[in-house]
Amino acid sequence: MSTAELALNAIPPMSKTRAGAWLVGISTLLIGVSLYYGNVGIVFALLLALMLTGVPVSIALGLTVLTFLYLLTNVPIEAVALKLFTGIEKFEIMAIPFFILAGNFLTHGGVARRMIAFATSMIGHFHGGLGLAGIIACAMFALVCGSSVATVVAIGSIILPAMVRQGYPMRFGAGIIVCAGSLGILMLPSIPKVVYAIATNTSIGALFVAGLLPGILLTTMLCAVTWYVSKKRGYARLPKASWGERISAFRKSVWGLMLVVIIVGGIYSGIFTATEAAAMSAVYAFFISVFVYKDMGMKDVPRVLLNSANLSAMLLYIITNAVLFSFLMSHENIPQAMADWILGKDLGVVTFLIFVNVVLLLAGNVMEPSSIILIFAPILFPAAMRLGIDPVHFGILIDANMEVGLCHPPVGLNLYVASGISKLSITELTMAVLPWLSTMVIFLIIVTYWPSLSIWLPKVMGMM
Repeated sequence: MSTAELALNAIPPMSKTRAGAWLVGISTLLIGVSLYYGNVGIVFALLLALMLTGVPVSIALGLTVLTFLYLLTNVPIEAVALKLFTGIEKFEIMAIPFFILAGNFLTHGGVARRMIAFATSMIGHFHGGLGLAGIIACAMFALVCGSSVATVVAIGSIILPAMVRQGYPMRFGAGIIVCAGSLGILMLPSIPKVVYAIATNTSIGALFVAGLLPGILLTTMLCAVTWYVSKKRGYARLPKASWGERISAFRKSVWGLMLVVIIVGGIYSGIFTATEAAAMSAVYAFFISVFVYKDMGMKDVPRVLLNSANLSAMLLYIITNAVLFSFLMSHENIPQAMADWILGKDLGVVTFLIFVNVVLLLAGNVMEPSSIILIFAPILFPAAMRLGIDPVHFGILIDANMEVGLCHPPVGLNLYVASGISKLSITELTMAVLPWLSTMVIFLIIVTYWPSLSIWLPKVMGMM
């Protein structure tokens, strides 16, 4: 069952009379918007109408473009085919399938289990030790993975059963992993960062490094909340590991952590680009999974390749249709008009950033991260640049908003993945994540108004 279907199943059914009233009301609103705002209103009314009917976002984007171009402009339809080809003919896009492949190899190759063992040996004796170890393991896995869903699957499927055996409530453990798993798109490699870089022509390498300090801060904040709740509720603590056990656990996990050195060291030294780093990470993840840890045999490789190809094709299809949508917006001068409108309101940087956060958090209720970035980044980015906001800081701000969106219904992907692992309902998980989700909102405010947190490290490393 798809994520969209799961989301729809979570919504209680309504009567035909009420559904009809909603349909009439929404239709009237969309018609009014399209008439009042002209071409801009028509574009977004078309898109919203298609999405409300349950059409996938990627198809809704494509149909909006085709309908508008065919009926309301003189642009030759052949230009659509040309734009489809040239729009994704970018070297940077190749980073996406490679990072997906690396993440799948790491998920199935025993890397997560060894990271959890190392984290547990270091902090398992504190209050809520296994929960803290789960957060640290998510952070370490996020350093080499780039996907929140993969992080939740890899860490959650191992740590949650262990927490239940130690006497922790499943809701407590699942709440931790849902939010800690979102670190997968904030730390070094990140698929949403690549998508943002493609949409705005921002340095991928700088974006990768810029997420490191915010990721460490969020990890610390999530650990502090977990420790406080665990101490208050008297949850179990593990025996303190000896230094010999810690060194042994580190040695076993170091092969996975070396991927961080390959990605950052390779980009910083100029040996390869961020896209080439993605390819290297996929090759390295294959090598350690099959030949070093040997938790995955050669017979498992075709299955991993097929799963990676399926997910890559889905994301590239979304990107392709979003490229068409960007072409339509550029043709109608929508980004510049929106920037002029925002600046004409004299919002200022502080108010503009509040506006951006509200828009992105609302979008997170109905769309997944890649779609949100591809639709809103081209609209909001010009105004941000004219207000003097750093593009790398703006990218991390958007990334932090995507993290929050992954952890709340109706389409928070981390919730559905954790629900499958824990067997808890979406409603139960929604209540369970509240302490950590509130912490993430506070973190979002910090990232929004503390740009140095994001841009200091890339500047020191000479990437900006």
